[in-house]
Amino acid sequence: MRIRAAAVGAVTMSLALAASACGGGSSSGEGSNDSPKTLTYWASNQGASIEVDKKVLRPELDKFEKETGIKVKLEVVPWSDLLNRILTATTSGQGPDVLNIGNTWSASLQASGALLPWDAKNFGRIGGKDRFVDSALGSTGVQGQDPAAVPLYSMAYALYYNKKMFADAGISKPPATWDELVADGKKISKKGKWGLGAEGSNLSNNIHQIFVLGQQHDADFFTAEGKPDFTSDGAVAAIKQYVDLMAKDKIVAPGNAEYAQNQSLSDFAKGKTAMVLWQTASATFKSLGMEDDEWGVAPAPVQSGTPGTGTNVNSMVAGINMAVFKNSKNIDGATKFVEFMTSDAEQKILNKAYGSIPPVKAAQSDPAFNTQATAALRETLATSAEALPQVAEESQFETAVGTAVKELFADAAAGRPVTTASVKAKLEKAQQQMPTK
Repeated sequence: MRIRAAAVGAVTMSLALAASACGGGSSSGEGSNDSPKTLTYWASNQGASIEVDKKVLRPELDKFEKETGIKVKLEVVPWSDLLNRILTATTSGQGPDVLNIGNTWSASLQASGALLPWDAKNFGRIGGKDRFVDSALGSTGVQGQDPAAVPLYSMAYALYYNKKMFADAGISKPPATWDELVADGKKISKKGKWGLGAEGSNLSNNIHQIFVLGQQHDADFFTAEGKPDFTSDGAVAAIKQYVDLMAKDKIVAPGNAEYAQNQSLSDFAKGKTAMVLWQTASATFKSLGMEDDEWGVAPAPVQSGTPGTGTNVNSMVAGINMAVFKNSKNIDGATKFVEFMTSDAEQKILNKAYGSIPPVKAAQSDPAFNTQATAALRETLATSAEALPQVAEESQFETAVGTAVKELFADAAAGRPVTTASVKAKLEKAQQQMPTK
């Protein structure tokens, strides 16, 4: 979808308002470095915990220092804080040199003007744009503009299921449709066990889930001109269907309304829930003590049971991009670090560690990316995933609509009715919060 970007000045102001309205934290204060031998790096929390990420990343950062003489100061930022931290840094100018961003934020952060554009010259410094797969490049900023970031990890959503819990309930195969998922979930949801895990207070995850359901209900949440369209019949139906998994179908535990940071994965690994819809979860399961033969993976459900394009989309194009703050005083070192992290060798190491798919073409040839854990994800990315709208207001969309879904889950958990009217009212409020062009 080709979307016209809003004026940079207006977006910068709206980003600042979003940061303050969300109560975001401040940046670390380390800021851009005067020393050409030091970089600050904000990494996103990809593993089961921040400590897991440090164990994965620290040896690679030490390797980079040994090769280049540049020391990397690492901070792993939780997802609950990351967007607000970045928004604050874009307006204050006190951010890191290099940072990870959710790929859905690329257009919003691009519009702030704070990130280094990846033009042909900068891509040339890291081996060229054609090293990266097209689907990953499609979520790096507004079409027709130089990307605001470089793909680092590619992911897709899938349905993970507990084999023993399925067998105990007499279920022989994973569900392919939402009706089958609800039916299977009801067979399992008893005696303290639940059919499906969710993260009702995780705004980004809420957006990912309802965007996919929106596609299945023929709703995009933005018009072709880039204007918010949150209250269409399809959008309302998508959100009601998602929240009804708790409110009506009762296959999601009410306590999941408060989950925001991987708690649903922990419950799954402990055998408390039988299914979870998640992006690239295999490495997290292993770190939580779950053996590979205890779980299976299948395409996320669609209404018809046959994933594909259009109303059969079953995942957003998920992933992490790597960006450089334009005001870094060590642009050369930052670019070298991006080159290192997106090199063929490092792409294999890092994506193996996280169970994700390399967005670098050459790295995908490794057999590690054609296992049970990754084959379904590669197929989804290739055939049935859609990028979220690359619009300047995407981060505000995540905050406004993600919060609306969070509040609806809270209603469901408290036993308050979730109706078509109440869903539409929440979405009308969310749309009113969006900046006007």
